[in-house]
Order: sequence, then C-alpha cells, then structure tokens
Amino acid sequence: MRIRHWLVPLLALALLLPCAASADDALAPALRAQLETNRQRYGIAGQAVLVARNGQVLFRGVDGEADTDTHAPVTEATVFAGYSLAKLFASTLVMQLVERQTLDLDAPIGAQLRGLPARWQRIPLRDILDHTSGLPEYFDNRQGAGAAPDIAFPADARAVFASLAETPLQFAPGTETRYTQTNYLVLAALLAAHAGKPYPQLVDERILRPLALRHTWLGRAALPQHGVATGYIGRDGRLEAEPDLAWPDYALGHAALYTTLDDFACFLQAVTSGELVGKATLQRLWQPRTLPTGQRGWFAAGWEYGESGAYRQVGHDGGTRVRARVLFDGTLDARRLHHHLPDQRQRSQRLVADAGGQRPRHHRARPIPEGSPVGHADGLRAAGTGRRRRNRAGAIHPSRQSARRHRVRAHRQRHRLRHPRQPRHRTRNPRLRAEHRTLPGLGQCLGQPRRSACGQRRR
Repeated sequence: MRIRHWLVPLLALALLLPCAASADDALAPALRAQLETNRQRYGIAGQAVLVARNGQVLFRGVDGEADTDTHAPVTEATVFAGYSLAKLFASTLVMQLVERQTLDLDAPIGAQLRGLPARWQRIPLRDILDHTSGLPEYFDNRQGAGAAPDIAFPADARAVFASLAETPLQFAPGTETRYTQTNYLVLAALLAAHAGKPYPQLVDERILRPLALRHTWLGRAALPQHGVATGYIGRDGRLEAEPDLAWPDYALGHAALYTTLDDFACFLQAVTSGELVGKATLQRLWQPRTLPTGQRGWFAAGWEYGESGAYRQVGHDGGTRVRARVLFDGTLDARRLHHHLPDQRQRSQRLVADAGGQRPRHHRARPIPEGSPVGHADGLRAAGTGRRRRNRAGAIHPSRQSARRHRVRAHRQRHRLRHPRQPRHRTRNPRLRAEHRTLPGLGQCLGQPRRSACGQRRR
C-alpha cells in the first residue's frame, strides 16, 4: 500500500455555535495538539487551519513547511492550492443569477446554453449543479496521484462537448449522485455565455474585487513567485513534489484555485452573511435533496451538504487535501435574531435610562410622566366601563383626555422598544441626505466607506 504525504491546508468556518462559547479557551490548545498529531501520524509537510464563529476568528494555526527544499515555513499568508474549492465560486455565481430570476434551476440546460450534445439537452440545470446529471467525465482525474503536467487538453469547452457527444450518460438524470468535473465545465460555459465575458473575468468582477480578495487567483499565471506552498506525494518513503497541471481557462470553474486562509474565510463569511447571495435564497437552496430512489443527494446547490448533531453543514473538499465547512443551526437568520435584536432592545432601554427617562432625539416617542394614570385608564377599559366622564358643562373631563393620550403614547413606546428604529441623520444638504440613505447598517457614520463582510474596504 502506498502512503501519500500531502501538504494540507484546512479551512473551517463555524457559524451559530453559542454552546461552544465556554469551550473557546480550550479550543486553541486542542487544535494545536491535533496539528502536531497530524504531522507525526500522516507525515504532512505543512498545514494550516482557521476556525471562526459569526465572523469572529476563534483559532488560526499553521504548522510545518511550505517547501521542504528551502525549509520555508507555513505562515498565515501562505498561498495554498484550493483545487475543487473553485466550484464554490461557480455555484455562488449561479445562485446569484437564480436570485435575480435570470436562470431557472428546473429548466433544461439546452434551453440556456447552446452547443451541448443532444442527449444532454433535457437535463435540468439543478442536476448539473448537484452532480446528479449523469454526465460522463471528461478528465481522468489523477490529480494528486502524479498526473503528468503536460496533459493535452482540448482547445475549448465546445471541443470537449463534441468529444463526449457519443458517450452515453452514466445514469438517468436525477436518480443518482456521481461527482464529475464535466458538470462544472458546463456551468462555467453557461456563466460565460450568459455574461458575454470570460469566466475568470466574471469571478474577478463579482467575487474577488467586491470582497477585496487580493490573495486569491484562478490559474497559475498570475501567482506570485514566492509564498506559494508546494504540494507533495509520498513515494518509497520520501516526499516528492507533485507536478501541477496547467488547466485551461475553460476548466477554472472546477479547478486551479489558489488562495490563503483569510481570503477564503472572507469569501465564506460574505456568502453566509448575505453579501453575495441573499439569505432567503441560501435558505431555499441549501436544503437536503431526496432523489426518486429515496436516497439523499450529496449536494445542495453545489455545496456538499451534511448534518452534525443539531447543526447543518455545507462546504466542499478540494483534491482530498482541503476542506471548507460552514455550520449553522436552524435558519441563517437565527444568528441575527439571537444576537442583534436583543442587543438593539437593550441598547434602546439603556439610552432611555441615560437620558433620565427621555428618549434621544432620533426616537420620537415621548416619555411617560411619573404617576400617569395609564394603568388606571387601562383598568377602566378592561372592566368594560368605556364611558367618558363629563363635567357639569358637558365637556370631557381633562383627566380622561390625559389618560387616553398617555395610553396611546405608552403603546407607541412599547412598540419602539420592541422594534427600535435606526438613528436618523439630519442635514439640509440634499447630497448628504442622499449619502445617508445609501449607508446601510445601524449607527454607520457619515462619510464612512462601506465595508465588505471581510472588513476590507470596497474598491
């Protein structure tokens, strides 16, 4: 049996784990010990791990060497090959178009992309996204087993499709799951045709630049000369540098991703926070899929789907060496509801207390004077009296008018405590008022540039 020794980068993003808060102090020592155990047990040259919860990094650790010849250590800035993590970019772009209702997952792929073999025409787009299409494999996937770096690829994607025109489907679409690179070759071609521009340019415009991912690349052409980890395989008890395939541009929808721990964690955080795809769309698409055979599909909108106890997890593996996972419980909005709404309510109550019982100017509900007859008036109404007491002149008694006003004000104040409003910036300058309207988020200041979920300024 041949033992392979790999340079393994690991990425993990954990969301909605309130029960793990008490274990944060013990997390770092346990993970450092695991890194050392992995290196000794499996002969790993170098590795890196990142764990985050709700956008806050809990652990970031590196171990070993990025290059065994130069003995360059693995650092937090080391660039790793992500392999099939590239498929998550393609999946995200597809979900964006589904959200805009410009792509239909249940429509046949032949109606959305021309030039496909005849037997592929009626396959729904969803089956291609989830690897349940039955499409034949166009590439003998020897990646990680010493594949020759000078493999001759067809000239373009259409040439690949033509070469598979007479190859039968592996199974009826939608009945099984079988992971193939051809599925995401089709998706990359679909995205490029839909946008009218090359797929790498599309990824750069819609993902890399908006998130300021300056240490992420598709393909080796633009990689820096230094700081890139070397992949290894084990042969005869020693490490050998693994040849790196020169993937063509049309294959970048499923391969040749290079990134750092922080960059890819930033991408995952942007996805789960709703910055790239709306949370409602994610919640609808990240659902387990049951096939006609009764078996559960492996993927949900192209993301590997699983369950771990009370948590759901989505993500992807790359080259059997890289793993990225997002864990969440219930809905993706549970984090916002659990953390933000109670905080806002407490903040509103503190503001009232700090103002001596009066709300700040941006909260327009008036305070309730001490000793007001609100409770007494409510008691009269609950008892069903309902009659307005009049004085001898026939006018409504002032105390009853005051009680009614205070009752209305109390209702409004309770409503605003439960649903606090955002502070209103007041200015007479029309241009500044327009800027205020474009600044999202509670308490965001005038002139502050919008930041992505990664904390980087948008370009």
